[in-house]
Amino acid sequence: MADTAFVARPYHRLWLLGQARDLLTFFGRHSLNPKGGFNTLDDAGQPLLSAPRGTGPMQELFYTCRMVHCYAAGHLLGHPGAKRMVDQGMAYLLDHHHDRTYGGFFWGVDETGAVRPEKLAYGHAFVLLAAASAQEIGHPDAPRLRDLATQTLLTQFWDEAAGALREEFTQDWTPLSEYRGQNANMHAVEALMAAFEAFGDQQYLAMAERIADLIIHRHARAAGWEVIEHFHADWTPDTAYIGDPIFRPSGTTPGHSLEWARLLIQLWHLGRKARSWMPEAAAALFRTACRTGWDNTHGGFVYTLDDTSRPDQKQRLWWPSCEGAAAAASLYATTEEKEFELWYRDIWSVLDREFIDPQGGWWPQARSGQGAGINPFAGKPDIYHALQACLIPLVPPSQGLNHALSDASVIAKLIG
Repeated sequence: MADTAFVARPYHRLWLLGQARDLLTFFGRHSLNPKGGFNTLDDAGQPLLSAPRGTGPMQELFYTCRMVHCYAAGHLLGHPGAKRMVDQGMAYLLDHHHDRTYGGFFWGVDETGAVRPEKLAYGHAFVLLAAASAQEIGHPDAPRLRDLATQTLLTQFWDEAAGALREEFTQDWTPLSEYRGQNANMHAVEALMAAFEAFGDQQYLAMAERIADLIIHRHARAAGWEVIEHFHADWTPDTAYIGDPIFRPSGTTPGHSLEWARLLIQLWHLGRKARSWMPEAAAALFRTACRTGWDNTHGGFVYTLDDTSRPDQKQRLWWPSCEGAAAAASLYATTEEKEFELWYRDIWSVLDREFIDPQGGWWPQARSGQGAGINPFAGKPDIYHALQACLIPLVPPSQGLNHALSDASVIAKLIG
């Protein structure tokens, strides 16, 4: 038993399912907004009441979509009430976030309309993910949402010459900047794979492979297996870029290397293992992130690195460790190399010690070490990264989460 991988042990699998259940319960208890959409939650799990226009809290597009995605997973698992969450999110996307005048989806809305009407590639990637997840549970509005998201991605965001997404526009599709970013494109890969699995259209897979070729095979390989975050309009790296310290930080972000590692394993499988560079790249990205980003004193991953690959923003947030656990599980399941399983154990030890709140939800910042207890976000962050960290190790690395959970044989094996 001492050498048995954690994820192969029934107790550990039950523990992961228990954590997933707790997250679904915590966010499900008070997230439903009676006026539509979802509340974001404070530290105690109560609705945050900040209101930018004095009428009601702004709801951001990615948050609405992630709730649909996560509660679709909950419904597939059999979590009571999860379907109601999906229904509410789908209605809010189509009735409030959707721009009927210019097309696409508003970034931020409240009960009076668009608070932030800009159109961002990051948000639209999550719209496609929500559509795919809704399709996996047979939601009647999934095809409509898919069509709206796909049309917008293809006609407004997709740069055919580059094989990647443009970044940001005003409401009427005037470009906001010449900035290009990998983060939106990384999440587009996740969404495009989910759409390929849910709807069967080969175009989605081809687009995902082209993005991965550009961001990883070309740029990350040339950068010694660090993911370049920021680019000029011609997709040359913008190493001098200084943006928002949390949402577009300068330098590189080890958590994104970990996220890409997991996505590349899935993409390699979906592409029938035709691109042999993908598993090599996934392992290299993971190892580099652990070598440069792991906090050897307290555990967990620092948020950003500077241009010499040394820690810059040293705070440790929850989501890089979530992505590290999921990536380690996917790499171990694919390669059977013990180092990935040992990393999996170490990362989960940090998640349990530093981020899981026994009272419900997960803290966004580690509870010890640099910046301990300082919350860079409002309240408890959304469920998406934490839930996937709990569930992705339980499903085959060749499949996206909700596509895997839609398979009765996968559900039957969940507890091992």
